[in-house]
Amino acid sequence: MSYLFQKVKEQFNNKLPFVCYCKPNSDKIIALLQKDTSLFELRNEDCGFAFVSFDNEKRYLIPENNSDIYFETVSTSDFIFENNFASEINFSDKNNFENLVQSGVEAIQNGTFEKVVLSRKETIEVDNFDLELVFKKLVFNYKTAFKYFFFHPEIGFWIGATPEQFLKVDDDFVKTVSLAGTQTFDKNVETIWQNKEIKEQQIVTDYIVNNLKLFSDDVTFSKPYNQQAGSLVHIKTDIQAKINGRNSIPKIIELLHPTPAVCGFPKDKAKQFIVENEGYNREFYAGFLGEWNKDFQTYKENRSDLFVNLRCMKIENKEVNLYIGCGITKDSNPEKEFIETVNKSMTIKKVL
Repeated sequence: MSYLFQKVKEQFNNKLPFVCYCKPNSDKIIALLQKDTSLFELRNEDCGFAFVSFDNEKRYLIPENNSDIYFETVSTSDFIFENNFASEINFSDKNNFENLVQSGVEAIQNGTFEKVVLSRKETIEVDNFDLELVFKKLVFNYKTAFKYFFFHPEIGFWIGATPEQFLKVDDDFVKTVSLAGTQTFDKNVETIWQNKEIKEQQIVTDYIVNNLKLFSDDVTFSKPYNQQAGSLVHIKTDIQAKINGRNSIPKIIELLHPTPAVCGFPKDKAKQFIVENEGYNREFYAGFLGEWNKDFQTYKENRSDLFVNLRCMKIENKEVNLYIGCGITKDSNPEKEFIETVNKSMTIKKVL
């Protein structure tokens, strides 16, 4: 066992808060081990690791000034893992989710909103969960994702490998992405997108760009392109802006979160539909997390690196709750949307 994971396991056994993470395309694991069990509210001026819920009402921080910080370089070439998790469909879950999607499509057709992102929770049992082994599986399988473990006794134990940047801040320069549409990746088959996925992703792009223009006279964005994320592929657009002063950043975060990529559009009506119809509390699924006001690799300040909390699960004893969703438009097919959630669930199950 490495020294870093020895300290992480001691922290977990002592029920003390911690976060352990590895940034996209990085070989460096960073861990912040909080010195006590305090639950710190996220404040604009603090430095540390942010953990924020989908509804933006639970906003917490593992603070730099109350944590021990550890680093480790990992070589993924040393690890070979097999996926031993079989895909078994629960037909009750399938029926419930397809009914939910159909309700969403009907709401769109009735003009309630243009898009809504609907999700489900899947519970499985896992024996012999090994912190170090599972984290290194995440690093091995998802090089381009943000991989993390987050634990606080008052919040729970969350892990994930998210492909989606929420917001990257470098002084008064911000970067984000519009990510939507999902297919399974096959290197031997050309990826063809249907109008449904193209429109779904364009809604996200337009929403982000239009909101950034409220704070910037210099907003640029790329053409949409394919982004592989493990065994899946998405449509992605890179967006960046030079904002008119850093004091705009809290307002930008408030406007963008949750984005149409995880909520829908218009946001308030889509969010209301989600809360009233999904049948469970998302908690921190589809929230955001990441470095807050400090790049812990370089120790430069006024830098935040935040990600949408997707491809994630919450672990409670031997039960694991997986959270998976998909964007719904007027052209959505309920059965195809359910299959998309199954494909997404397999990307995270393979590390268990």
